[in-house]
Amino acid sequence: MRIIKKPEVGTKDIIRIRTISILCALVTSGLFILILNNNPFEVFAGMVDGAFGTPHRIRSTLIKAIPLVITSLGISIAFRMKFWNIGGEGQILMGAYAATLFYRQFPDLGRPVMLMAMFVAAMIGGGLWALIPAFFRAKWRTNETIVTLMMNYVALIWITYLQYSAWKDPAAMGFPKIEPYGLNAQLPRLLGIHIGWVIALGLIVIMYFFMNHSKKGYEIAVLGESENTALYAGINVPKTIMTAVFLSGALCGLTGFVQATGVSGSLSVNLTMGVGFTAIITSWLSNLRVPVILIVSILFAALVQGASYIQVAFGIPAAASTILQSLILFFVLGSEFFLRYQFSFKK
Repeated sequence: MRIIKKPEVGTKDIIRIRTISILCALVTSGLFILILNNNPFEVFAGMVDGAFGTPHRIRSTLIKAIPLVITSLGISIAFRMKFWNIGGEGQILMGAYAATLFYRQFPDLGRPVMLMAMFVAAMIGGGLWALIPAFFRAKWRTNETIVTLMMNYVALIWITYLQYSAWKDPAAMGFPKIEPYGLNAQLPRLLGIHIGWVIALGLIVIMYFFMNHSKKGYEIAVLGESENTALYAGINVPKTIMTAVFLSGALCGLTGFVQATGVSGSLSVNLTMGVGFTAIITSWLSNLRVPVILIVSILFAALVQGASYIQVAFGIPAAASTILQSLILFFVLGSEFFLRYQFSFKK
């Protein structure tokens, strides 16, 4: 038995494989729910209701989807070039750090100027943090997976030091927290949600045209297909790597700005909530296609929001709801294998 790459996959095959994977996920999850002495149909209906049942729940789902959309867009740039950026968590933190650093230096600026400056600072902070592994890759051909992954922990330790020592709020009664932002550094709300959703939708449009209708987007795609082809076409490979990874880190850093100014109201070690790693899944599930990233991110956020709801509604433990998420993701991600490969049997 050998595993060989499929020459071509038609639309009907994609629909069939996706449908089978979802059915397998539902059946397996249903059996797990039965073991917990719950009705699978009621629990699944509860997950949908928990994500979209009321305007408040819809807003909660969208708030969870916003950082996923922005980070997934950033991760997809690097992935399109076959640069495996696993450092989204660290880039988010360093983007939020750069924005907070600017706020602490100029705390009295007006709200529009403050938010715009923090916006830019976050993108620069996340981009520069991502440039370190990009430089190593372009200069010495290092493994970017290891470098970006380890830099997550460097960023986390740095923010932990600030939260517990250097920037610890003296008015927090001994609790390890950084002083919250003033009103001039908080994102305004629109339709009951912070305007991060406007930023996310704007980035969807910009990134679609950038990746599909710009010279730099074309160069990134060519480099991802074959470095030799890129060299033959006259593309400056080191420069393209540095540019693409800087943009990837800049968008992740922008997520840090949105989360800090729109959700948490300050810099914190818990700012990312695992978004940097989750975005790897959503980017891959969307096949690195910009419009699809929006849909996949919302569905994943709905899965998380629904799983939180059933903990209360059905008394399901938090660990069990996490297992439900994992089972569904396992089968959906597993379908990617059968979309790309097939088994070949020979006697």
